[in-house]
Amino acid sequence: MESNSLIHGGDWAGFELEYGSPPLDFSSNVSPLGVPESIGAAVAEAVRTADRYPDPLCRGVRRAIAGAEQVPVDWCLCGNGSADLIYRAALAVRPRLALLTAPTFGEYGAALELAGRRIAEYRLREENGFVLQEDFLDCITPETDMVFLCEPNNPTGRTTPKPLLLSILDRCRETGTLLVADECFGGFLDDPAAHTLAGLCSAYPNLLILKAFTKLYALAGLRLGYCLCSSGQLLEAMRRTGQPWAVSAPAQAAGIAALGETEYVRRTRAVIQAERPRLAAGLRELGFQVVPGEANYLLFSSSVPLLEPLRERGILLRSCGNYSGLDGSWYRTAVRTAAENQRLLTALRDVRKEGNR
Repeated sequence: MESNSLIHGGDWAGFELEYGSPPLDFSSNVSPLGVPESIGAAVAEAVRTADRYPDPLCRGVRRAIAGAEQVPVDWCLCGNGSADLIYRAALAVRPRLALLTAPTFGEYGAALELAGRRIAEYRLREENGFVLQEDFLDCITPETDMVFLCEPNNPTGRTTPKPLLLSILDRCRETGTLLVADECFGGFLDDPAAHTLAGLCSAYPNLLILKAFTKLYALAGLRLGYCLCSSGQLLEAMRRTGQPWAVSAPAQAAGIAALGETEYVRRTRAVIQAERPRLAAGLRELGFQVVPGEANYLLFSSSVPLLEPLRERGILLRSCGNYSGLDGSWYRTAVRTAAENQRLLTALRDVRKEGNR
């Protein structure tokens, strides 16, 4: 598959193939602090037993997740990243009609299309700051079998106000609709505990929460995600839609080690909380229109093309032209360290100058 057919960011491999060196990657949104040492050690130890099949039930890491989330072990299912679980959910439910916001993460629609289902879109409006509005409730009807919400949303970085989120959950229960709440970027919020729905799984069997180790622990290459749900029937159906050894032994070991990295998480959040407003201010000073994101990435628009000029300067940025509801003038950038963010801003300043000549 050629790089021009890829629909996501993070194509460092294509860049290295072209330029012979790694890029400064702002196109994928992972912790800028790198992989914690304890996780690297756990992975190395797990490789020593690579002659054995991984535990298909992921029992060790599920116990660790259940302890961290304070839910029963049986409410947890692990997958090869959260994307694996998105496809499993779509294939397990096979909804007649699913409701998505636009723009949002592209794998929801891709999974639903694979399952051969109808998709309805609710357009998030720029004039509302790309924040979900109350009229979304009217879109959830008894014909709606499945709703996907990304909290915070990718690529906008915005969250749904908690009262509205709870109203959506109640509405979905009334209509017999499964609400899939993707909280993979929730760990980067200023107060993750205030926004998560994880504590409501017991009262709402129609709630499926997606999480992953990819972003917060910088483990994109190991592929480990999990979901939480109190419906054993749904989790069993999802388990049956995928292969039994979806999660490698190194990934399972990494997950267990990651859940002990509380200080690493604290430092990561501190960097993001300090750098997100600085990067947003720097982008605005350069004349870009910036959406006030709440996670570890920012959506902004530009009047001049940015992708190739930045690539020539060794920097990857995410074009959002392939998101439904956006065009090629929109870009998403990760929030990284102060030095890396400054390098991006300096490069953008140069590109703007060249574009205005």
